[in-house]
Amino acid sequence: MTGGAAFGLFITFEGVEGSGKSTQVGALRSHLESLGVPVRVTREPGGTPLGESLRDILLDLGQTGMLPETELFLYLASRSEHVAQVVLPELERGAVVVSDRYGDASVAYQGGGRELGAELVEPLNDVATGGVKPDVTFLLDLDPKAGLDRLAGGPGGGRPGGPDRIESEALTFHERVRTAYLEVADRDPSRFVVIDASLDASEITAIIIARVDELLAERG
Repeated sequence: MTGGAAFGLFITFEGVEGSGKSTQVGALRSHLESLGVPVRVTREPGGTPLGESLRDILLDLGQTGMLPETELFLYLASRSEHVAQVVLPELERGAVVVSDRYGDASVAYQGGGRELGAELVEPLNDVATGGVKPDVTFLLDLDPKAGLDRLAGGPGGGRPGGPDRIESEALTFHERVRTAYLEVADRDPSRFVVIDASLDASEITAIIIARVDELLAERG
């Protein structure tokens, strides 16, 4: 995040469906709160009233005919509001912002999964975010089939209401998403921490906390 020492810390979590992001976001939040660090947890799509409305549309199974380009622009619209209304204000007050997905998700899902290409998505992301980038991104890497199996085998036999529009895509779609995630992480190794999401959740948490504690120490 470029903005000077007065800014907080911007942390994002990425990964395929069922990779365990929500669990790790919650664990990190608890750790930061135990340290007395101001923290704001948010998500994409969502994070603002408009973003949550767009989330409902984007994940609605009734929207199966949506064009890839339309999908991309709806995600970008949610992201633009998210940065302006949540991310930047929280960073400016010195908080740690933890977001479940951010710009890399569009590179992976629309660029890779929908095959629009990173070369199209990344410049549009820059416009939507005003160039605001995370200080660190934790990529929970997992075989897509294993992730989807996790979701299907959750409490009560899966998520309430069943899989959403994105989760319902073919396995080949999710495989392209994973490949795109690994490619973007390879292009930006100083920002990404790639973690094997098949590890025990406590092991993953320990890796994440160690890196975040390093960044907090650097900030003083």
